[in-house]
Amino acid sequence: MIALMVAAPQSGSGKTVLTCALLRALQRKGLSVTGFKCGPDYLDPLFHRRVLGAPCDNLDLFLQGGDAVHTTIGLAQADVAVIEGAMGLFDGIGGTDEASAWQLAAQEHIPAILAVRPRGSSLTLAAQIQGICAFRKSNVVAGVVLLDCKPKLATHLTPLIERECAIPVFGYLPPMEEAKFASRHLGLVRAQEVPDFQHRIDVIAATLERTCDLEALLAVAAAVEPAPRPGRVAHAQCRIAVARDEAFCFYYDASLARLTECGAELMAFSPLRDKELPPADGLYLGGGYPELHAAQLAENRSMLRSVRDAVVEGLPTVAECGGFMYLQEELVDKSGRAYRMAGVLPGRSYPAGRLVRFGYAHLSARHDSMLLRAGEQVPAHEFHHWDSTHNGEDLVARKLDGTTWKCCHATPTLYAGFPHLHFAGTLPLAERFVQSATKKGRTTQ
Repeated sequence: MIALMVAAPQSGSGKTVLTCALLRALQRKGLSVTGFKCGPDYLDPLFHRRVLGAPCDNLDLFLQGGDAVHTTIGLAQADVAVIEGAMGLFDGIGGTDEASAWQLAAQEHIPAILAVRPRGSSLTLAAQIQGICAFRKSNVVAGVVLLDCKPKLATHLTPLIERECAIPVFGYLPPMEEAKFASRHLGLVRAQEVPDFQHRIDVIAATLERTCDLEALLAVAAAVEPAPRPGRVAHAQCRIAVARDEAFCFYYDASLARLTECGAELMAFSPLRDKELPPADGLYLGGGYPELHAAQLAENRSMLRSVRDAVVEGLPTVAECGGFMYLQEELVDKSGRAYRMAGVLPGRSYPAGRLVRFGYAHLSARHDSMLLRAGEQVPAHEFHHWDSTHNGEDLVARKLDGTTWKCCHATPTLYAGFPHLHFAGTLPLAERFVQSATKKGRTTQ
């Protein structure tokens, strides 16, 4: 497999549009393609998945660690991997390049294609590109694609950039209505909500085929060393119900795969439409948009009752962010109306009107629980505009700037809180979740 990264000087540069167009264009060439997203973002991989019709994963140096990221890339089964960077190329944790797209590209020796919008600059654009190339000793930028750029301007800028920066300009994408995707409070809307999504991606990809030298772009991609396939369990030891619908859709594919490798059979269900939990030994309520579906979730009282009874009776449960909000007593939507939720945990979730505790942090365990042991630290990530009147007190979160706060409910059968975890990291979180579910299954047989 060969791999390349789509990076940019800053967020909002069009990385997702270019990545999706490139995925589809390469697919149309008859290549098998896979997509990755650098960092913790859940939404962009949903776009990649919708384009390819196959799972696409995240690569997160903070949440997973370097070895796990290297393995995740090496396990991909495709001719080409396209990795979408996060934010600006060097933007990492706390004003450093730690866990940035640059660090990932440098560590894995993957060339980056810089997506830039000219926006009224000419020679100054070349100066910016040159500055990015020279900013770190290890330059990962292998070329440029101009976005939202009219043909005449591209004709002017291409030789200028190539002369001043000594890197190729592979092509451009002109201004296109099809490339305009709506956003909401957590970023882009879900790919499933974009009208005529496949048609729009096809139009953008067909344009890219005409305006970009794909063969030259592929020629700079780097070969990836394959990783050994992990050993698979002979049979499932337990069943874990996973909430999958419009309200609960934020999961890392590598986390789900790790649960399967550890012996879990994953069973999808919908808290919006199903009447009760499927027979299961564990429950995984991921993040998503419960705040946009609060009324429908509240109306499904049989499901709320089913979830409440199961968790209260000790069903091993992981509930992250949106899942945590679902387990609380009430959820307030953006209009201010409160709806009854499962009531397993105290508290009301409400719109804070801003990002709350956004970013990476380490969680420290104050006592033993299902996922963590006393004194352990696990990397986590928060990204939400809703807050709670009762965030829990069993764990302590610490940012790199020293800010700390108590959070989460962590018991022998439960992890619930706003922080998202990654099960394919260094701690055996997936193993512990599966072990707890397996034990529960044996006691109920």
